[in-house]
Amino acid sequence: MSDAPGSDQFMVTKEHRRFVEFCDACRRYRYIGLCYGPAGVGKTVSARTYARQDLIEHLLANCHMLDLPVFPEIVECTTVFYTPTVTHSQSHLAKDIVTRRKQLSDLHYWMQSAIEKQTIHPLPLGTTEVTELIIIDEADRLNAMGLEQMRDIYDRGRLGLVLIGMPGIEKRLARYPQLYSRVGFVHHFKPLSNEEVHFILQHKWQKLGLSLDLSDFTDAEAVVAIIRITGGNFRLLQRLVSQIERVMLINELRYVTREVVESARQLLIIGSP
Repeated sequence: MSDAPGSDQFMVTKEHRRFVEFCDACRRYRYIGLCYGPAGVGKTVSARTYARQDLIEHLLANCHMLDLPVFPEIVECTTVFYTPTVTHSQSHLAKDIVTRRKQLSDLHYWMQSAIEKQTIHPLPLGTTEVTELIIIDEADRLNAMGLEQMRDIYDRGRLGLVLIGMPGIEKRLARYPQLYSRVGFVHHFKPLSNEEVHFILQHKWQKLGLSLDLSDFTDAEAVVAIIRITGGNFRLLQRLVSQIERVMLINELRYVTREVVESARQLLIIGSP
């Protein structure tokens, strides 16, 4: 298998696995799914990972290269990931979705031809549609007409649809019965558990050339401080660890202590712990 862009930068958590099962169900049964959770818990990262969006963007940006590596895994990708603009219009939304679906079909055709070592000819008219699921991130941005447009795309396409937003979006969609009646699955994306934070920190410590030993008071105290500051927020955890690495590098430190964690926290705008 090829070394796909972003493949080594994501750590699979229990919440991500639950999100994958949720998306698989929406795709398989052609339902509308609703995913909501606080900012920073990892909704967008999980969605992009599920859709292989980093790989797709890499291929689209470099499709003109003659020596572009072959990524067989793209043939298994049947999900379109899309984030509406803040000032989207109904027609703009529809055109963007059509474009994304066609791009995915084109990539399938190109990669399948490359795998079979065929000459890649211009795409024939009516290229096979491969999209089985559309994920809309930042669905809170969709106004009434935008939501109606997505319902129309869903009804006409015989595909699954996942809407991702902040807590409260489920109450807002309840005001649109024609759309809400089609929601088959709801997924509440939750923050990381303490055990998952421990697991992630084990890997982060290894990148710093250190070992995390929770039986050591210094390590345990630092981990408790990190959990208290981040509250299991995935994005905040990533930012805090980056600052911890910076503090240790500047001060030539060999151990992560509570004082190092607190110093790193002071460099971030995150509010009171």
